[in-house]
Formats: sequence, C-alpha cells, structure tokens
Amino acid sequence: MKTRPRVWAEIDLEAVSHNLGVVRERLHCKDGVMLVVKADAYGHGALAVTRHVLARGDARAFGVGDSHEALELREAGIDAPLLILGAIVDGEMREVIRHDVAVCVHSLDRARRLDAEARRQGRRCRVHVMVDTGMGRLGPFPEKAIEVAAAVEQAEHLVLEGVATHFSSTSRKDDPFTRRQIERFGRFREQLVARTEHRPVFHAANSGAILDAGDAGFEMVRVGAAAYGVLPRRDGPASRLRPALALRTQIIYLKDVPAETPISYERMHVTGRKTRIATLPIGYNDGLRYGLSNRWHVLVKGRRAPIVGAVSMDYCMVDVGEIPGVRPGDTVTILGDDGEERITVPEMAEALGTVPYEVTCGLGKRVQRQYRPRPARPALSEALGVGAREG
Repeated sequence: MKTRPRVWAEIDLEAVSHNLGVVRERLHCKDGVMLVVKADAYGHGALAVTRHVLARGDARAFGVGDSHEALELREAGIDAPLLILGAIVDGEMREVIRHDVAVCVHSLDRARRLDAEARRQGRRCRVHVMVDTGMGRLGPFPEKAIEVAAAVEQAEHLVLEGVATHFSSTSRKDDPFTRRQIERFGRFREQLVARTEHRPVFHAANSGAILDAGDAGFEMVRVGAAAYGVLPRRDGPASRLRPALALRTQIIYLKDVPAETPISYERMHVTGRKTRIATLPIGYNDGLRYGLSNRWHVLVKGRRAPIVGAVSMDYCMVDVGEIPGVRPGDTVTILGDDGEERITVPEMAEALGTVPYEVTCGLGKRVQRQYRPRPARPALSEALGVGAREG
C-alpha cells in the first residue's frame, strides 16, 4: 500500500504551459521566451519544469541564478541554452565555459578573466552584458557598459550574445520608472548597434513588465513569477494566470483539550473553550513560516482552521473543534484549493509582509514534489548524465 508523505507539493505542469501561453499573447517576439528556473524554479523543481517546457516547446532558453544551478541542469542532460543571470566568481568559470553556459558580465575585469579562461580551454564563451538602467544591483551604467560590450566583442574567445537590463518596479501597474528604464535601455541599444558589427539579443522585461508592456520592443523576455502563477498582481492578463503549486500535509495526531490549555512554545496560545487540536507534520523547515504563528489558517475538509500557537521547525497545531468528522490522516491544505475555499501564495505573502516568491522558494527539502502530468522521461544518455554540452 502506497503511503502519503508527511508534506507534499502538487505541481501542475500544465498550469506552467498555460501561463507561458498567456505571456506569449503579449509578445511580438513569440520565440524569444526565456523561462527563469532559478531557486529550483521558484520552489517548483527546476529539472522537472525544464523538461516539461522543453518537451512542450513553451520556451527554448532558461535563466538560472548561479553556476551551481546551471551545472545541475547540464549534468541531468539539459542541452538547451542556459544563462546565468547573476554573477559568477573566478572558481566557477572553468566549468561554466566547459559546459557552454552563457554568462552575464558586469565589468571589464570579469570579461577579461572569462576570455583568458576560454582561451586556455580553446573554447568560446557566450556573454550577455548587464546594463544598470535603474536597479542599482549589478552591471555598469550605460556609458560604461558601452566599453564593456566593445571589449567583449573584440575579445577573441568571447561572443557578445546578448545585452540585458533589469527593471526594479514592475509589481505596480504602469510604473513610470519602468518606462524611464525602457527609454534608457532603448537609447543604449541605439548607441551600441551603431558601433557593433553584429546584433546581440536585447532583453529587459520580467513578468510584471511583460503584462504591462509586452516585450518592450526588445528581442527576448525573462519569465519567472508569471510562469508559476505567483505574480502578486491580478489585474488584466495577470488574472488569467493559474497557480502551479499546491502545498498539503496530513493530520498525524488529534487531541480533545479543555479550556485554558496552553498550546506550543511559550504558551503562545491558550484555548478559550473545550476544543480539538490537530497536530500537522509541517513547520518552518518545510516552508510554513514562523511568522504565521497564531494568526493564520489552513484548510481542513473544505473549511478554514486557525493555526494555534507557535509554528515550530517540524510541526504546527490547528484548532479543528468547529469542523465535524476530522480524523488522523485527513489531508490538510496549506496552499491551494479544498472545496470552495482557497489559500493563495500572494495572500499568504501579504500576511507575512513579504513577496510571493519568498513563499514558494522557501519550501524545504523534505517537501516531496508530485508532478501532474509526470515530467517527460529523459533519454538514456540524459539519465546517465552524459548529454551535456562540452563546447
């Protein structure tokens, strides 16, 4: 008899495909979709999501956060174009170049070091120059970025594949600062194209910007939150996005308790009446944040049950005294639908005072991912890890 795990996440891969379809409707560059799978695809499982999207043809390129994420995909047989959106350090360059992973470059020094390592290997490294148009995180300002792009183009072992910028204010609809960033990046493109021998791919728009301005006139977009249905906005096209993740657990213990019974650490909750307390095997190590202690709820038999007391590392307790027929083994929904009730990632994030992405990225290693439909089966060479590019 198959047993259920303590905590599991149900990942709807068809929802990812649906959401990418909503995104493509906003684009002129229908084939210029890069799916961002950093942070384990925002907690949804990078390898399973990537395989599904490749099999369906929903995206052709993938963005990751660092070299470790890129190499994990390569070792699993993913041969599609990969771009490290963040920074890399010297010790990572060798394997990144060897496995043909494109790199965002933020300085002349980094471009020169990449060129030297690529020369040592007898390979060429694909590079995207990052331009700071208002994010203030990585990349030089446009006037300096021209020099970096020129240096990349002139380097014998580098290929200027792309130029990127990152928007800082797309969580609000039609933010005027985003428009200023688009204009600044557009002027940079005009200057660079006028002095370069070939045309790199320009990309700027993330999920929020796509839903406002499509591809903003550039050749590629980077889709993250929208693909997983966790964008905080629900206006316009965003209202058609479907959550791709549900988080569930089960009741492992039930106890009838009298009034004035303390619950959990520091007696954070004391019962005000005779009631029934259910213990759930999920805690902040699994992604149910401590900040929800004594102030949030879960779904049991299609009804909301309050979390009582402190959420601990491995467990939490809920009051099910008003819900008839509850038994050990009953499914409990932390995120997702149960009957007519629903708990969404954005509403949980709002209760925590954070962004939705932090909620899904915070799912721990103990949370078993269950995929529907099952991800595309890899070929034997992929299963053996021998399908990665070597140059």
